[in-house]
Amino acid sequence: MIIFIIGIIIFLGSHSVRIFAEPWRTRMINQLGEKKWKGLYTTISLFGFILLVIGYGQARQNTITIWQPPIFLTHLAVLLNLFTFILLASSAQNNNAIRLKLKHPMILGVKVWALAHLLANGALIDLILFGSFLIWAVLDFRSARNRPNLAKETPVISLKATLIAIVIGVIAWLAFLFGLHQWLIGVSPLAMMRP
Repeated sequence: MIIFIIGIIIFLGSHSVRIFAEPWRTRMINQLGEKKWKGLYTTISLFGFILLVIGYGQARQNTITIWQPPIFLTHLAVLLNLFTFILLASSAQNNNAIRLKLKHPMILGVKVWALAHLLANGALIDLILFGSFLIWAVLDFRSARNRPNLAKETPVISLKATLIAIVIGVIAWLAFLFGLHQWLIGVSPLAMMRP
């Protein structure tokens, strides 16, 4: 559990610099240069992520069950994750309607993903993991909305880019639903949907 907690702190801590220390971040970018800053940020984030994954895998073996979610919450979680994948896909191109309307679809995608997994999982380790990500996403979304928009002009909405984002999101969701989640995480969402 210690490795898992350290991993969460490092991973989410590195992703929280803009929330809590924007002036420091700006100074560091000016001091190191953007490439070095991004390299350092990526290295720290990756290290935290590796610890998080290893620690989660270990802690999951001996976790405590806090509550047993009813089956309908698993169904709801699977549906919510469809929106997660669409939001994540829409963050790639800045001229789709979803991104232009919501401004920060990737952060919203993390919010929906965390909430969906909190609904479908009742183990202590899952509550820590997904609860941490949900709290981070709420704080980061609020912080991102308060940052000034530095874009010189707003892109024109592209129906094609919007449809592409939706299609990519649906395909990714189906891939996770029908095998990728089982392969990566070791749990099949479809198996969890059955009573």
